[in-house]
Amino acid sequence: MEKTLKVSTPSRICLFGEHQDYLGLEVIASAINLRFSTTATKRDDNILHIEIRDESIGELGAKNTEGKYEIHEVDLSKPIVYENSRDYFKSVVNVLRKAGYEVGGANVRMDSEIPIGKGMCSSTTMILVLTKTLAELYNPGRGDAAEMAMLCWRAEVEEFNEPGGMMDQYASALGGLVHLNFADGKTVAEKLDVNLNGCFILFDSLQRKDTIKVLGDSKYATQDALKELAPYGITSIKDFYNNPELEKHIDVLDEFHQKKVRANISNYKIQREALEMFKSGNVDDVRLGELLNAHMANLRDGLGISTPIIDKILEIALAHGAYGGKFNGSGGGGCLYVYTARDKAEEIMAAVKEAGYPGMILNQDRGLSIDC
Repeated sequence: MEKTLKVSTPSRICLFGEHQDYLGLEVIASAINLRFSTTATKRDDNILHIEIRDESIGELGAKNTEGKYEIHEVDLSKPIVYENSRDYFKSVVNVLRKAGYEVGGANVRMDSEIPIGKGMCSSTTMILVLTKTLAELYNPGRGDAAEMAMLCWRAEVEEFNEPGGMMDQYASALGGLVHLNFADGKTVAEKLDVNLNGCFILFDSLQRKDTIKVLGDSKYATQDALKELAPYGITSIKDFYNNPELEKHIDVLDEFHQKKVRANISNYKIQREALEMFKSGNVDDVRLGELLNAHMANLRDGLGISTPIIDKILEIALAHGAYGGKFNGSGGGGCLYVYTARDKAEEIMAAVKEAGYPGMILNQDRGLSIDC
């Protein structure tokens, strides 16, 4: 009997650096205990047969009690042609083949605990876990977590010329709390060994979001502004951090682009302070909450990507004692989280639940793993 392979990978929360990875800047993120998983066996033919949890089961905490799956098949004996702009099952096959991996027929069942379309990188984790599954079935032991993260990014972003960065892929693949530096087109990961006194609570706003539109509006506006500032020797948001006098040149931009640039400068400064605090091992809970709130204010007011419901949930949580919080992912809906003292968690969750929004306490988790 063919051996069954089991693989899983976690979702993540972005603590600091939201909308900065694709600008070549830095991110602090943590893998969390919501996972996308597969069970897979080889087939004797060239059919990739995928059963994936039905997309209608997409809210935080939703269980697939009725065993509902969507069926997809890819004939590996034929040329792989994309039928839509997010044809990820096919792009995984193409990317693996381009990288020299053997890909053969397989039965793959995919299950997930991750809310869909809510900024919790459900698409990325789906692609990442499938990439590792197909790679391991026919190329056992080949490719470490970082390589899988890069192949996942190519299948999700590069193949379709989309605007996403690399935070989700690396945060999920590597696991734990990580500092990711994307300077010079490379990804350098640094594990952060931090024991926090408080805990994070994730909330679902129950709003779906258009990730590609939000990313495009934020990414391209900032990149366009930096191009306009190039004659002043400015090529990166980091230039303003290293030489604050350069900020006077922002005035040449129109008001829209000024807001984008100033928000990103502020968020980079916040990320640097947070990183220094984490590295020191002396985390001040109140200050951590203040930094999260400041990051959120820039995302809301500078980049314009919050929603009234997310703002309402945060207000409720803060009123009941949370230190701070922000939305998670690209924005425009989806999930958010707060950081709080552990003895306040149940009170905060109850208050937000009364307003109609589900929540759960998060734990840090391991990265991409073979589970059997």
